[in-house]
Amino acid sequence: MALSATICKVELNVIDMDRHYYQQHSMTIAQHPSETDERLMVRILAFALHASESLGFTKGLSTDDEPDLWQKSLSDDIELWIELGLPSEKRLKKACGRSQQVIVYTYGTGGAEMWWKQMQSQVSRFKNLTIRHIDSDTTQALAELMQRNLDIQVSIQDGEINWDSGEKNISFTPELLF
Repeated sequence: MALSATICKVELNVIDMDRHYYQQHSMTIAQHPSETDERLMVRILAFALHASESLGFTKGLSTDDEPDLWQKSLSDDIELWIELGLPSEKRLKKACGRSQQVIVYTYGTGGAEMWWKQMQSQVSRFKNLTIRHIDSDTTQALAELMQRNLDIQVSIQDGEINWDSGEKNISFTPELLF
């Protein structure tokens, strides 16, 4: 018998002073059975960092031809493609060819550092690619806050992120790799 997705209800208040974006988002997010709490919270974080009315979650882990999040224009062109984890060069090439802007959020330890050492020279030709790393202390702290019903406020100013879930407040700045 296959495991079913866990449904999470999220009330997300985004205060992005860098982009002058201030909005409340009520979301229902499916956590794939193989998706860790850490990855789900990074998905929510990525949404908060790029929040807009047209940004949306995709099928994610269950499909190979879609990113974790994307923003499409009214003509169905992909304006923003957001990947989480450690995508292959082939996947990045595909994403950069299909989208105006591609952003990758790596996270955790060890594997991300090794991935970046291997990818550094290969991605230099992609002019519409940005890669940021979120350290493992931050992602582990976020994972510990995971609940099926979340009420989160994310404030962004000068690149610094302040995540407040009521229980805990976490401040951090993702490292820009590329």
